[in-house]
Amino acid sequence: MTSPVAAPTPTDRAALVIRLRAAGCVYAEDEAELLLAAAHSPTALADLTDRRVAGEPLEYLLGWAEFCGLRIAVDEGVFVPRARTALLVEVAAEVTGAAPAVVDLCCGSGATTVALAHRLAPRWLAAADIDPAAVACARRNVVGLNAEVYQGDLFDPLPRRWRGRLDLVVANAPYVPTDAVALMPPEARLHEAPVALDGGPDGLSVLRRVGVDAAHWLVPGGHLVVEAGTTQVDALCAAFQAAGLVPTVHHDEDLDATAVTARRA
Repeated sequence: MTSPVAAPTPTDRAALVIRLRAAGCVYAEDEAELLLAAAHSPTALADLTDRRVAGEPLEYLLGWAEFCGLRIAVDEGVFVPRARTALLVEVAAEVTGAAPAVVDLCCGSGATTVALAHRLAPRWLAAADIDPAAVACARRNVVGLNAEVYQGDLFDPLPRRWRGRLDLVVANAPYVPTDAVALMPPEARLHEAPVALDGGPDGLSVLRRVGVDAAHWLVPGGHLVVEAGTTQVDALCAAFQAAGLVPTVHHDEDLDATAVTARRA
């Protein structure tokens, strides 16, 4: 654990805020406090500030992100948990019964896995991601939670014994259309793994596959819960219905978030 920079003066703090704001940091005051707390020397603070001003995600500089009131370790290149994904966690907890068997696909840092471990009492909890860096990060975050993290494509690496026995599948799969990735903020498109962002031509390539396979991995009455864009829900619901699932759309204006639940009939 590093120590904060010794007694920064109000002038030092103000100068840091001004520099961060000039670089486009909307929450410059909050970021300044976090950088001051993370730096163990003036030299370290200068390095962190230079990297932040150059556009490196704050979470990579700190080594963690806040998600659902939890501190989640985040390694460079790994998808940074978004605040809006709290809706996915909330909805998943609402539709799931006692002692569920739960899988978090496209888990990234494992933020959703950790949040659900704190909200539910799963009889089995697992996560999976195709990106080795994400898997390594998630394994660090689930230590002590009796959860397993697998590397592979969606359901492929999961133990076959759970096929048809899962109560809940959540997936914060990539849903940005390929052509729109270039329009994302530089913090995401230049630093996060493309596999965590690019959802194919219409953004739904991965989510369609999740729906088709979830229909075979869920118990009857089990739920799939995913995040998507508001303009994608009609096409996504149609795909889930074609897979034999019954979809419901949820939206949170405050979080600017949309989640879709799909129950296996």
